[in-house]
Amino acid sequence: MPRLRDAYDLVVIGAGHAGLQAGLKAALLGHTAALIDRGPKYSRSYYAPRLDNIPGFPRGISGHQLLDHQIAAVREVESQVGYFTPARALAAGRTEAGYEVTFEWLKIRHVARGRALVLATGVVDRIPEVGGKIDPIFPSANLGIVDFCVLCDGHKLRGRSVGVIGHDPYAVRTALDLGHFGPTSVALLTHGRPLLDGTPEPDRAALTRALADRGIDVVESAIVGFDEVREKRFGVRFADGSHRSYDKGFSALGWYDMHSAIPRSLGCRFDPDGYVVTDEDCRAIADATGEPIPGLYCVGDLRNGWNQIPEAWATAERAVIHAYAEYL
Repeated sequence: MPRLRDAYDLVVIGAGHAGLQAGLKAALLGHTAALIDRGPKYSRSYYAPRLDNIPGFPRGISGHQLLDHQIAAVREVESQVGYFTPARALAAGRTEAGYEVTFEWLKIRHVARGRALVLATGVVDRIPEVGGKIDPIFPSANLGIVDFCVLCDGHKLRGRSVGVIGHDPYAVRTALDLGHFGPTSVALLTHGRPLLDGTPEPDRAALTRALADRGIDVVESAIVGFDEVREKRFGVRFADGSHRSYDKGFSALGWYDMHSAIPRSLGCRFDPDGYVVTDEDCRAIADATGEPIPGLYCVGDLRNGWNQIPEAWATAERAVIHAYAEYL
């Protein structure tokens, strides 16, 4: 069990791939860090059965195993890094000496103080609801029958039929993008929502035309269940009584939670998609001034950029190196 110090060089909120790397890098540069994290199971990759874009693992590695490797590395430097989990960050604020973060750990409120603060809370995928529950798709997702990221998993779709869940411009563009990877067919499953509902013209017309040009079928009936998990296929049952079967499923529903409360309270700027805006050193940009907020960094999926694990590691490296050079 870690002991909370009076103060740290860095406080890191979130310990997914980016947060764990930030804590490790702080220790390697001779500094102390507090990692405040709800636990590995809240990481977006925790349930990913296979990741193929991770250096050093040519045969792939599961998200769970990769997190285990990173946690083990942090445990090796526990004399410098306090890994507080399961813990929940409640608030963060500026102080004369830097930052302080109020968090709940072991059912008790604590305060971690640091000269610099790294936000690494990530984002949460929106999961398709069936009958008011998100559980029905879990078996398919946990077996890799359903994917969530074009950049991570698009290469798995060559020669396969794909059913994409979603109805808005993001879902339509995802379905169009998947065509690059050579699937035999792509269908868009709007789950009972009108296609491109609320999308202004001329975007609506252009996207509808693109779907037709690519031969992408649109199914607007609501989804009432999933099956064919044992056959490792994505079977979908619809409210109109029909059933469709695909080799792969793809969820294109965007984000359920972008964890914006703490960065918003600290005055961060957000881009139109809801990501925290940073400079090239991952310094959070102040909404009021357009200038970097001293000692405040944002890394991983929460910041503007590509949502990829190697990218998360890179942003953590840049942030901690900049903090080492400028503040620590």
